[in-house]
Amino acid sequence: MRFERKHAVLLLAVAVWNVVTFGNFARNLVSAAQSGEERATGYWVAHSVLVVVNVAIAAVLGALGWKAWRATRD
Repeated sequence: MRFERKHAVLLLAVAVWNVVTFGNFARNLVSAAQSGEERATGYWVAHSVLVVVNVAIAAVLGALGWKAWRATRD
């Protein structure tokens, strides 16, 4: 399969979406922690791991999308 420009756009769009949505989620998580919200430690750990994993996925998809974008430039 060959990457086309539309594939590159999709990969980049999903990467941006992950960063925006999980950035907002992380901000809300930090805000809840700072306000003293009472939750089990597992809650904070699980949600922090979710944020880190999804930002890592966004980085991988962004890199693939950028590579596909450059490959379809000509």
